[in-house]
Amino acid sequence: MTLACPTRRQILLGLSGVAVASLLPNKAHASRSSKGVKELSFYNRHTGERGQGDFWVDGQYQKDALKAFEHVLRDHRQNLAAPMDKRLYDYLFKLQQLVEYQDEIHVISAYRSPKTNQMLASRSNGVAKKSYHMKGMAMDIAMPGVKLAHLKDAAKSLKLGGVGFYPSSGFIHVDCGPVRSW
Repeated sequence: MTLACPTRRQILLGLSGVAVASLLPNKAHASRSSKGVKELSFYNRHTGERGQGDFWVDGQYQKDALKAFEHVLRDHRQNLAAPMDKRLYDYLFKLQQLVEYQDEIHVISAYRSPKTNQMLASRSNGVAKKSYHMKGMAMDIAMPGVKLAHLKDAAKSLKLGGVGFYPSSGFIHVDCGPVRSW
């Protein structure tokens, strides 16, 4: 007489499923949807300019929207635009969703030329000499109506990069560099 053990069967089936899954290509494990639209709106507090657009549609970044964003996010002191890291847009989109914010993101600083960054660093010890702003990987932002401390906590919870908290200046810094905070 043989006794069947349903638990053992489940364990064996589970283990065989893991073994089969490990043989599948990595793409089979992807859960990120490639369908949908990601939109952002920016208001540059220094220039008064606005930029809005669908920057990602059905898995593809939209070149026209990214180019329009680059203009609004440019170094206004030198009137120089540079490509911004696409991960930064994804970060901002997720942050906006997390805090349920639907309006324009107010931009205090985005791209900075080395000349502008050097000038700002000479005036303040709060400006990094090798700032991610110079690489198009950082923005200083505010979302009116969202408490700054809540925005900071939400950004930190995403663990998508750096988060700086500047309550006396009324903004947070986000970048797509290593995860850290100050």
